[in-house]
Amino acid sequence: MDKKGLWLAIGAYGLWGLFPLYWKQLQAIPSTEIVAHRVVWSLVFLVGVVLVSRRAGEVRRAFRRKKVVLVYSVTAILLAANWLVFIWGINAGYMVEVSLGYFINPLVSVLLGVIFFRERLRIGQWTAIAIAAVGVGYLTVRYGQLPWIALVLAFSFGSYGLIKKLASLDALIGQTMEMAMLTVPATLFLVYREATMGGGFVHAGVLPTVMLILGGAVTAIPLLMFTGAARRIPLSVVGLLQYIAPTMQFSIGVWVYGEDFSPARVVGFSIIWFALAIYTAEGLYRRRKNRREMAVAVPLEL
Repeated sequence: MDKKGLWLAIGAYGLWGLFPLYWKQLQAIPSTEIVAHRVVWSLVFLVGVVLVSRRAGEVRRAFRRKKVVLVYSVTAILLAANWLVFIWGINAGYMVEVSLGYFINPLVSVLLGVIFFRERLRIGQWTAIAIAAVGVGYLTVRYGQLPWIALVLAFSFGSYGLIKKLASLDALIGQTMEMAMLTVPATLFLVYREATMGGGFVHAGVLPTVMLILGGAVTAIPLLMFTGAARRIPLSVVGLLQYIAPTMQFSIGVWVYGEDFSPARVVGFSIIWFALAIYTAEGLYRRRKNRREMAVAVPLEL
């Protein structure tokens, strides 16, 4: 296995897992404003990367293709919604529920594939989805409402990945397009905030201002690391490593910020973790079986 790819993946998921610690430092600033700054400074960072890598022509050509613009307009909206709920959830004290969204995201992605691409699931995958649904149902009954933060995060990011399957651009060009589309409304919103209420930029202090600016690099770097990793290591390994981020987010919420993890939540989360264990084990078994079948298959010689 490519060691560089492995470490890139671990680094990407590790940084995503540490995101709550970063955005929590900006909780005095409204989440909508944080997201707007994240968009603007992400574009600044990505444009710099595009220029250094001499790929500006690819971005211009992408904007001339109507279908590509339509697809990335939708993914940009989904990404902005995901970021907003993610940051609001963290700063409002719902980090544990935020982590739940990314735990169940793989199962949601599989389910969306069935609904929109008519993909056929194996019995193990259906079992995992059914058990996860029981876990979500249990948490809903115990708390009297759906874990909506987790569901919004899981379905928005799952839909984001689903629609990206229809696109042909790599991560750098695609994310640059998304940020470019979001930057105009984000900038107008920031100007409005500054003119009417006084925005957090500069006024909140030196450290928050610097952190807002660096939010662009913080956003883009792990994605670029992940892209590099995905090209070097098997998807089965990526599938296992993806649980690093929500595990770290969950641990930070419980052990660092002391968020509630009552017996009811222990039961609900345990059901969902059991579903994920079945899903992961079934996937590993299937891949190993396929490799064995391919190894013993000998082409007929004429």
